[in-house]
Amino acid sequence: MKVFTTAPLEDPRDARTLYPRLEEIGYDGAFSFEAKHDPFLPLVLAAEHTRRLQLGTAVAIAFARNPMTLANLGHDLQLITAGRFRLGLGSQVRPHIEQRFSAPWSRPAARMRELVLAIRAIWDAWAGLRPLDFEGEFYRHTLMIPAFSPGPNPFGRPPLLLGGFGPLMTAVAGEVADGFIAHPFHTRRSLLDNVLPALQRGLARSGRQRGDFEVICATIVIAADREEDALALRAAVRKQLAFYGSTPAYRSTLDCHGLGELHAELNRMSKQGRWDEMADLIPDEFLEAVAVVGTRASVAPALSARLAGIADAVSLTNNRAPDPDHWADVVAALHAQSV
Repeated sequence: MKVFTTAPLEDPRDARTLYPRLEEIGYDGAFSFEAKHDPFLPLVLAAEHTRRLQLGTAVAIAFARNPMTLANLGHDLQLITAGRFRLGLGSQVRPHIEQRFSAPWSRPAARMRELVLAIRAIWDAWAGLRPLDFEGEFYRHTLMIPAFSPGPNPFGRPPLLLGGFGPLMTAVAGEVADGFIAHPFHTRRSLLDNVLPALQRGLARSGRQRGDFEVICATIVIAADREEDALALRAAVRKQLAFYGSTPAYRSTLDCHGLGELHAELNRMSKQGRWDEMADLIPDEFLEAVAVVGTRASVAPALSARLAGIADAVSLTNNRAPDPDHWADVVAALHAQSV
């Protein structure tokens, strides 16, 4: 199993040192994330200071941009990384798209499908495969002159991954993307019951098999050898799960475990700003169904068991230890189990 992580950058300038350290530790790849900073710029620095590490966005907000800008970013980062880039895109939710990015929102699954197809049409035009003539419901790209075409990419086009949660967006990933990044608010049961069937529906529409497609599962990990450390990590994860559980779009994971009514209570409390109290409502059993919990020696086999038959790669989540070396033995153990 390949091992990825999302690089915990508070300052994008730290990409010069953090990404090469992740490469030394043995990660197969590291993602940036669109939160406080642009997700693409740190990867330029990371590319200059790494040689093997796969680099990608998990995720960049697709609807804050358009297919042409994303095609350019994907093409150029594939060049800069010498073929090590993955373009990971996600939709975000309506309030952020409309109120934070001042961008249009409608029919997100259909819009994402068309956006991916438009990016591919642009890349095809640059590769000289066909003229640019894409006309859809949401996007229209029909003009490309030699002055604005970078030409074929010597490293090929980058893999295009989609992040998502609901069945419609997940099926779109199976239909038009090269891979899927599963949200960390999943359990093995919800991955089997909700995610894989939706992916399969999308793959069937495109005439592809599961082997043609990459599944990366972002997975929350609590790894601690001392009881006080474990308690502190569990408390932090409870808050994270309470936040996820309060979001209507994520209710299906709670439903899988007979906790659908918990969503209504968490949602009500979130509107009252009672975030600390919400965490107390997360049952231990559910926390341990979402997060992989154990000692530093036991989490690697537990992770492998959690994702067996589901994922091609894991992206370790909740691993923002001040020292990235904290996870070196876990990464090594995961690789050893794959041999």
